[in-house]
Amino acid sequence: MSDALLHALAEALADVVVSIDTCDDRELDPDTAVAWLEGTGAVLDRLPPADRRALARLLRAAAGRRPPGRERQALLRVPDGLGLDDDQHELYCDAVEDLVGSLVRLARDADPATPVPARPGWTLADVVRHHGTTHRWVAHTVRIRAAERVWAHEVPADLPDDPAAYPDWLARSADAALSVLRKADPDTPMWSQGADQRIAHYPRRLLFEALVHLCDAQAALGEEPHIGPATAADGIAEFLENLPHAPHLAQPLAALPVGSVGLTARDTGAAWTVRFGPGGLRWTACAGPADVRVEAPAAALLLLVYGRRRPGDPEVAVRGDRAVLDAWLAATAP
Repeated sequence: MSDALLHALAEALADVVVSIDTCDDRELDPDTAVAWLEGTGAVLDRLPPADRRALARLLRAAAGRRPPGRERQALLRVPDGLGLDDDQHELYCDAVEDLVGSLVRLARDADPATPVPARPGWTLADVVRHHGTTHRWVAHTVRIRAAERVWAHEVPADLPDDPAAYPDWLARSADAALSVLRKADPDTPMWSQGADQRIAHYPRRLLFEALVHLCDAQAALGEEPHIGPATAADGIAEFLENLPHAPHLAQPLAALPVGSVGLTARDTGAAWTVRFGPGGLRWTACAGPADVRVEAPAAALLLLVYGRRRPGDPEVAVRGDRAVLDAWLAATAP
């Protein structure tokens, strides 16, 4: 779908919503108007968070193209009226809390020395320690509204001596990070290691950190990870958004020859096309011509880009130049 079509559809939707919302009671029954708007909001509520944010941006862009006045102000209120501004920040925080709780419960009942195959050389204790350190780093970084990178080793970890105590330490670390994030305005500008230079970056980043490490722990203990398709699709978008901003990946990405990889989630229909080479990396959220295409459930694609699945896995179908895919996955390995 072209950008022009997306903008046209968003503008048409905004005009319809404003027309319904501002109709005189004699023109449109108020109960009917409410039912229509609530129905539209319910449909949009099923979109993944990334798509809801994208639609809100398109609607605000449509408003910005109108001259100043009451019409523009009415259009600017449309994202909130449709529930697109329902607190995604808080929803991400809630999701992080849930995932960390699952990881803590899993780790409490397991041997800390359990090897983690997804991270060769790591044990379950290492996964818990790493993730707890990330939460402490986020709490500190957001608390001080960092204007530049703060290194994790600069933040006191207060790590217990006994690895068996790590799960409770992780729970306290996550509580501290979420407390800071929930009290903060997500639109506040600050440094982040990703594309979004606002506080809003952090709960979304923590979500996928928690999700992937929970999957690591589950797999180490013989459990089958479960990731919802919409969450997985949002995770793939978040991964691609942040790739160009990861300093440790700049050299491997620049060394890649010109190539392209297509990803398609067969359960949701979502697709991404990534193009790379010495000129940099760019991607679009749509299917397009590519040197190699990968089709799999959204969850498997997410785990693939995070190095937790392999192109040869049964649920992952690869068509095209496998060498291009292998080179890209090697260059972007977290």
